[in-house]
Amino acid sequence: MSSSAPAKSTIDHVLESDPRYPRSLSVLGDRAPASLALLGNVDLLGEHALALFCSVRCPGSLILKTYDLAQKLRENGVTVIGGFHSPVERECLNVLLKSSNKVIICPARGLESMRIPADYRKPLEDGRLLLVSPFTDKQRQANSDMAERRNRLVGAMADRIFVAYAAPRSKTERLCREMVRWGKLLYTFAGEYNSNLITLGAGEIDACFSLLAGPVSTNPC
Repeated sequence: MSSSAPAKSTIDHVLESDPRYPRSLSVLGDRAPASLALLGNVDLLGEHALALFCSVRCPGSLILKTYDLAQKLRENGVTVIGGFHSPVERECLNVLLKSSNKVIICPARGLESMRIPADYRKPLEDGRLLLVSPFTDKQRQANSDMAERRNRLVGAMADRIFVAYAAPRSKTERLCREMVRWGKLLYTFAGEYNSNLITLGAGEIDACFSLLAGPVSTNPC
């Protein structure tokens, strides 16, 4: 993917004492980051956002449903937050970046030396994209621990969580357990593939995605 010059000169930082620092991160306790690096429209920190997660390996039928959901979120202008690392998550990001949706991306690395992908440029210029990272410039290479920290950040910042698929006994399933303990609203597709999440208490979304494609209150088809 082609990219522009590093975004070093446009990075902003917010400390825990800053009014812009998301108060929702208090669920992380002593694991809450002392500061956040930001690139893009900082006002998006105040958006009611839907988090999107999916395990790297995902059943084909759920991939198709998730793509349909991404189109519905696009049509309804839902603000979406995620790390957008797994193939399904990246496909959803591609859909959202081509829409007028507001998107918050949380890379599992520092922002200062990150080269910005070409398809981020227009959303950044339009003020509908924000990159958020709890990592420093020295943390340039993502690893599994950083990915877990990033995913907790995404879940903590979101108002609602949608998990297309969490493989049994996976890190994604473990994260879901943690987010439920935080009191987050967790949703998934109905069906046997997601029985583990439904057992945890995840809500089953309907055919028109009404629980996700609107405000926190249910939206009719």
